[in-house]
Amino acid sequence: MSTMHGMPARLAHRGGRLVVIGIFILNAGCASLISSAASGLAENLSLAILNQNDPEIVRDGAPAYLLLMDSFLVDSPDDPALLSAAAALYATYGTVFADDRVRAARLTSRAYDYSTRAICNSYRPSCSWSGMLFEDYLETLAGLGEKHADVVFSHGLASLAFIRAHSSDYAAIAQLPFSEALFERYLEINDGSDDGAINTYLGILNTLIPPALGGKVEKGKAHFELAISLSGGTDLSAKVEFASGYARLMYERELHDSLLQEVLAADPEAPGSTLLNVLAQRQARVLLDSADEYF
Repeated sequence: MSTMHGMPARLAHRGGRLVVIGIFILNAGCASLISSAASGLAENLSLAILNQNDPEIVRDGAPAYLLLMDSFLVDSPDDPALLSAAAALYATYGTVFADDRVRAARLTSRAYDYSTRAICNSYRPSCSWSGMLFEDYLETLAGLGEKHADVVFSHGLASLAFIRAHSSDYAAIAQLPFSEALFERYLEINDGSDDGAINTYLGILNTLIPPALGGKVEKGKAHFELAISLSGGTDLSAKVEFASGYARLMYERELHDSLLQEVLAADPEAPGSTLLNVLAQRQARVLLDSADEYF
């Protein structure tokens, strides 16, 4: 029983990392679908953020970009690409940078609304997903194809942000299998360029719950290992999540410390990954400093 009561806190602790890994994947994909002016801005800003080595600059500058995306939606309220990009940004800011739970819940609710509208406008069967039985939901996923990849990713990302911000609600946690199935379908319909990051997501999803409660931790471990392999070991976020999700859950101290020491020894500066690597190194230090107390 005590483990169950601790599960929402565990989900909330890890949700920020999960969302921050994916926000920039979506923006790059959606940029090509938005109007030319918005497209160039979205793409260039995404690259600038990815290459930023000071997360505080991103935190302070993000609200202006949120307002800008809202302004684009005033003229195009049903544009799936704009809705998806806005959803991803709100999901990230609400999960990573919101300074209180009420604000986080409000921002991620907006992200979820945007993403729901985006996928409903792109794929009509999804308009009936709310309250649908899981078996019926799985059947609807078969109709998703490559043209739906961006909105699928957006909805999965926003759903997870929403779950994180509402982690005290077990009805929200019950939606995790739906998000996992959606990301697995995304792996089948995307172009393969971000498979490493998506495997990190799936690793996190499968290690949120202990084995005694139905968690598929060995499946999660396999996803983490694949994510690291696909990146050639340069994805520091995957190693941190492997340590915090699997190694801590299974009390494997040697694996835990080895992964985190590799992260801290790595050069965080890498085109397209600097911000994520800096964040990963910060979290690695926190995890290592608390390891003696945890294990």
